[in-house]
Amino acid sequence: MAESNEMTINLVVLGKTQSGKSAAGNSLLGSSDFESRLSPSSVTTHCSLGRSSRVLGLIRRNGGEPALRVRVLDTPSYPHSALSKEQVRDMVRAALAQHFGEEGLHLALLVLRADLPLCSDESNDTVQFTQELLGPTWKDFTAVLLTHADKAEEAGYSEETYLHSASSTLLSLLNSVQHKYIFLDNHNSIIKEERNIVLRKLLNFIQKNNYQVLLKNSKE
Repeated sequence: MAESNEMTINLVVLGKTQSGKSAAGNSLLGSSDFESRLSPSSVTTHCSLGRSSRVLGLIRRNGGEPALRVRVLDTPSYPHSALSKEQVRDMVRAALAQHFGEEGLHLALLVLRADLPLCSDESNDTVQFTQELLGPTWKDFTAVLLTHADKAEEAGYSEETYLHSASSTLLSLLNSVQHKYIFLDNHNSIIKEERNIVLRKLLNFIQKNNYQVLLKNSKE
């Protein structure tokens, strides 16, 4: 967790092409480290690590207020328009070991679009891929990030009504990860306002998991 006056959380974003994965990573970092644009093919073709500057005022520990640093590993999508499942899996595994092998991974963020229904086949592929990467305890270290929540809101859905109308596939996935989910607006103008709210929620998930980490000292 770095120094006593500073805490670092390690995150990886996983998801399908055009789910808003790289944009979500940028939102968490408060930067534009990762390329994110509309494209008829998968934009991200390799893993890259982004680091935030110090974020103040989010944590209280032992009577103090340590600064927070966020590290996010952006990954190629799966399915990918140019890479096989094995290529994506091996690339992500190697990057996780390289960047988080010493400190460990706090949370994998499974990025799904709130404005698109989640179907059973998609969910099965996503869950299987996540499990292959993280192992049998993946559910304890995975949260769902629902992007494009602004579009769902424009269609008249609050978080409560959205979940009430959601597919059984999505509800089953949220249940399996102990209801660790966050809605993320994709309007650039309010990303800064949302960032601290999202980071507080992520810190709460990590705290409830007793600050445990996954993949520490992995040699794969």
